[in-house]
Amino acid sequence: MGTVFSFVVRDPSPAVDEALHAAVARLHAIDARFSPYRADSEVSRIAHGESALADASPELVEVMARCAEIEALTGGWFSPYPEGRLDPSGWVKGWAVEQACELLCEAGSTEHCVNGGGDVQSVGGPWRIGVADPFRPGELASVLVGRDLVVATSGTAERGAHILDPRTGEAPTGLLSLTLVSSGPARLAHTDACATAAFAMGAEQGLAWAGRQPDLEALAILPDPALPKRATSGFLRYAV
Repeated sequence: MGTVFSFVVRDPSPAVDEALHAAVARLHAIDARFSPYRADSEVSRIAHGESALADASPELVEVMARCAEIEALTGGWFSPYPEGRLDPSGWVKGWAVEQACELLCEAGSTEHCVNGGGDVQSVGGPWRIGVADPFRPGELASVLVGRDLVVATSGTAERGAHILDPRTGEAPTGLLSLTLVSSGPARLAHTDACATAAFAMGAEQGLAWAGRQPDLEALAILPDPALPKRATSGFLRYAV
């Protein structure tokens, strides 16, 4: 999926070690089906007109149904068709992390953290999760602490202006990154897709929308050094 995945496991065992190998294999299988960077993936074949969405695998049908739910929740700000071409990565990356976490949990791990390109789902804890500072590469804008944290960041720091307003096809201005955090029953696919949508909305609308969601808090990093950060009212309960 054009990014790096990593694992932290605090309760290793032979069963968990075996599950780690299974999780890596699962991530490769998801990449083989859904990656828009692979010409032979199912998503790429459909995007290039070599196959029809009507003939999609049950797994892709399920992913598209989840994407449709997020599209409705965000009023169209999330779309599995960025720039008019099929690419459900905004849902799939977080879902892939969830799949890896589930395999570790099934093997008995109650203390682990999976990171997919900077989007993190943790089990147990407490964990300390850093939010990258787009002004200072290699530095942190904030550190979040808690149990069972789910953290997703969308922005321009690593891949440039790759998130577009689905209505205009243009990159949002006035916002460098937007991080959503939740805990408890929240899952990363939902949080990551919402982060993509909220970033596309821009700072004002994105923060306002995130603040209305019962399970999400947000931190926005703005390009103005005089006022670089804005957050929803409940964000501070996670930050240190």
